[in-house]
Amino acid sequence: MQQNVPARERSGYQANQYIRWFEEISIEDVPQVGGKNASLGEMYRELTGKGVKIPNGFAVTADGYRHMISAGGIKEKMEKALEGVNKENVQDLAARGKKVRSIILEAGIPDDLWEEIKAAYDRLCEEYGEDADVAVRSSATAEDLPTASFAGQQESFLNVRGAPALKEACSKCYASLFTDRAISYRIDKGFGHFDVALSIGIMKMVRSDLASSGVIFTLDTETGFRDVVFITASYGLGENIVQGAVNPDEFYVFKPTFRKGFRSIIRKKRGDKEKKMIYGQGGSKELTKNVEVPPEDRARFCLSDDEILKLTSYAVTIEDHYSQKAGHEMPMDIEWAKDGESGELFIVQSRPETVQSQRSRDVLETYHLEKRGEVLTKGRSVGAKIASGKARVVKDISQLPSFRRGEILVSNNTTPDWEPVMKIASAIVTNLGGRTSHAAIVSRELGIPAVVGTDDATQIIKDGDIITVSCAEGDDGFVYKGSLPFHVERTKLRDLQRPRTEMMMNLGNPDEAFAVSSIPNDGVGLARMEFVISSYIKVHPMALLHPDQVQDREEREEIERATSAHADKKEYFIETLAHGMATIAAAFYPKDVIVRLSDFKTNEYATLLGGRFFEPQEHNPMLGFRGASRYSSDRYREAFGLECQAVRKAREEMGLVNIVPMIPFCRRIEEAENVTKEMERNGLKRGENGLRVFIMCEIPNNFLLIDEFSRYFDGFSIGSNDLTQLVLGIDRDSELLAKEFDERDPGVLKAMSMAVQGAKRNGRHSGICGEAPADYPEIAEFLVKEGIDSISVNPDSLLKTTLKVLEVEGKGGRRQ
Repeated sequence: MQQNVPARERSGYQANQYIRWFEEISIEDVPQVGGKNASLGEMYRELTGKGVKIPNGFAVTADGYRHMISAGGIKEKMEKALEGVNKENVQDLAARGKKVRSIILEAGIPDDLWEEIKAAYDRLCEEYGEDADVAVRSSATAEDLPTASFAGQQESFLNVRGAPALKEACSKCYASLFTDRAISYRIDKGFGHFDVALSIGIMKMVRSDLASSGVIFTLDTETGFRDVVFITASYGLGENIVQGAVNPDEFYVFKPTFRKGFRSIIRKKRGDKEKKMIYGQGGSKELTKNVEVPPEDRARFCLSDDEILKLTSYAVTIEDHYSQKAGHEMPMDIEWAKDGESGELFIVQSRPETVQSQRSRDVLETYHLEKRGEVLTKGRSVGAKIASGKARVVKDISQLPSFRRGEILVSNNTTPDWEPVMKIASAIVTNLGGRTSHAAIVSRELGIPAVVGTDDATQIIKDGDIITVSCAEGDDGFVYKGSLPFHVERTKLRDLQRPRTEMMMNLGNPDEAFAVSSIPNDGVGLARMEFVISSYIKVHPMALLHPDQVQDREEREEIERATSAHADKKEYFIETLAHGMATIAAAFYPKDVIVRLSDFKTNEYATLLGGRFFEPQEHNPMLGFRGASRYSSDRYREAFGLECQAVRKAREEMGLVNIVPMIPFCRRIEEAENVTKEMERNGLKRGENGLRVFIMCEIPNNFLLIDEFSRYFDGFSIGSNDLTQLVLGIDRDSELLAKEFDERDPGVLKAMSMAVQGAKRNGRHSGICGEAPADYPEIAEFLVKEGIDSISVNPDSLLKTTLKVLEVEGKGGRRQ
């Protein structure tokens, strides 16, 4: 591929009135070539030398579009067809749009303009071969402004080969400036229909029909968290992802440690990828077609780790370039494609991200569902909001005129043609699509919640049903039966003071991490591994190490399905657990994230796939084989090794050294010694690579022998539930004794005081990670007066507890 060979230096080059090659274009040329082509030219000129691969091509300028209108004498007809258009009247809008498009197609492309396009295409064929396959893409001159993305408003055509097919595609591109959605969008954004012109981009196709393609955002699309690169990927040409016709693979890479040279893939989610778009017959016939993806390919990720990291390097280079030009951080929305013939990765489009990057960060808006109901279906959540209303199930575009403002759109997927209706919907639910699908992108821009990729919404939800769409519960979005109560909490962040006591949060679900990290905090005082194991891994670690001991055939088959995308079952556990803790650690980096190693009880472990074949039956699991005693036991030692390897992977491979492992339920000094030796055997040695190890302080022996325990641990975190249980001798799960269970008991408070003072005496960190300080403000006050180093509560309690701590400290109540 001959990249960066100036067009004017090629044989037979002549200056053109309407053609500009990519190396002749910069981002300042938006008025002439539109945002898409200006960005392609900018990247081709400036970034190919930095390793970013861009296919070669050229733009037909906006002057060419104006010349087409002028030479055809059609402007007056077009204006008349659009006079008095009402975007609220879907049928009227469709009729007028069709009329204008017909006028343009009938006028055709003037001969002098076509001669220039044909000559440029011939030169491209000299570079890539006879009848080179090209993409013909529309690029509006007002697109990709900071407050408006015209993406998807006009048409693009893929696998265009030969001059006749190219001429037809160019005519259709010009006509697509007047699609129904483009007309409606311009009205919404205040653009005159003749203030916007169209440039056409003609670039060499990347043979992603033989490989994969997708979209990259240089921030998290749902929360605006800016320290990640978010990549979606599916087999075949990229139109299916953009249109939401497939559920793609998803990957997150953490930028701060990636820039330091770490392999910082912090998350992977495998999509169904049920179909792929490939080349059709070409010419003026079928340009592309969809085919089914074989089951064995669906079960795999369609990108390797090396390819994920290569795309991340492209994305970071692009974001840095545009940020430097803009003088401020510029998150980007990028399209990529992998060539199945050469194996190379290419960038085929880039534009500024126009939703999250424009949002104010001064007010934290949190939606809370007050009670859950019957779940009808679930999928990927888009936009952390909640909406209730009447469902309108639309299975065909012909049904769109029946849609009414405020209804919830339920469909298989959406395309740009649906946008006039999407703008009046209160929420969107689709069977297909991921977080970079058309439905997801438009719902974000409109500020409404969407649940995408449900698989079955149009079958489960009936037309006219009253439903609640909740995207405020993390990664999963839920559709509930009926209208459920919810409220919105708004908090001004700008002037919130920070107390001297560290205010941390408890977190188990990695899906919530990016969102809640915007709440003012000092890190995570308790990240629970159990949620990742039960919700993502779902398999008992010993069953992964010894699948032959799982005697149930159905369970063995289910384990095989769960682990099919990984090289081996051990790696499945290690990587999935590492990704869970890494997602939380990345959200709060570089602040401490204290990760409690697994603290399931035997009856809880037994519910995991294969678990019943490895767990003993105990009469009182609460006081049984749990915590540190498991870790050095022959029954679990191998599995604990997997947990340690997951911690190492997150800290050493991904660079997230802010992870602090914490040992739960460590009863005796001998156990402390054994567990630290076991960690060392698995590569986790205190002091190496800055590693600190904490212990839960929840057993009377922990504070009675705190001087001795301090030899093995760097910090103590009070677990108020278990501490209260064991100080008062009350089973915390007993309904009969629930009224007697009280963290405010003088004996419990004295135990907490001994823990705090003992930690101070030994120069160790002291904290609490139970909910007691949030439930009982007097406990928060007591601990602050004792001089505790950190208080960690649930995210929804953090601001309230912070204000209480500030009040106590303001009265001079903190003990030094």
